[in-house]
Amino acid sequence: MFEDVYLWIKALHVIAVISWMAGMLYLPRLFVYHCEAEIGSKQSETFKVMERRLLKAIINPAMGATWIAGLYLAWAGHWFTFGWLHVKLAMVLAMSAVHGFFSRWVRDFAADQRPHSQKFFRGINEVPTVLMIIIVIMVIVKPF
Repeated sequence: MFEDVYLWIKALHVIAVISWMAGMLYLPRLFVYHCEAEIGSKQSETFKVMERRLLKAIINPAMGATWIAGLYLAWAGHWFTFGWLHVKLAMVLAMSAVHGFFSRWVRDFAADQRPHSQKFFRGINEVPTVLMIIIVIMVIVKPF
């Protein structure tokens, strides 16, 4: 019974991570294109809707599910004493911070503010990728 629950929670965790990452990789691309749109234009208004829906309907719930399922897995698997999990948790905290910045920028764009340039958003788009690579290596390789 316990193994079945653990595996279902693990499946939920993987699904949530994939969903969270999909949104975290797509949202900054929307920011890049939103920077090009003229304030008040139909295109700008469309980007506002897309950004808000992506954040509220996909990214936020996926992050919550990722955290809840992940903490359960760490607790149930007795992983909290392992160094690789400490690094993973630090990277997930960093990903959550990036998520927080993204949320702030969605609000900024909704208020017709342009918080950064297209170049900035192109660069920031790589941060979730780097964090994800480190997280996956920690979980699969468990180097320490």
